Amino acid sequence: MEGKLTAIVIPDEILRNTGMTEQELAQTLAVALFQKERLSLGQASRLAGMSQWEFRGLLAAQDIPLHYDVAELEQDVATLREMGT
Repeated sequence: MEGKLTAIVIPDEILRNTGMTEQELAQTLAVALFQKERLSLGQASRLAGMSQWEFRGLLAAQDIPLHYDVAELEQDVATLREMGT
């Protein structure tokens, strides 16, 4: 069962000024929130629209270390249960 979805509206002009696609912007936001320890690996990979392995590759390409502790593991397990996987 999926949770409630919240949309963020970004004016086209702002998106064009970034020179990014919507997907690239989502990935950038996911990386930033993961780096600031606001999202777990699983949550950040979902926001980025990537598998956890793909997201790990994105982090590695940017020399961003993983910070993964027991609390994050428990959060990821809960997220997977919510997703029904």
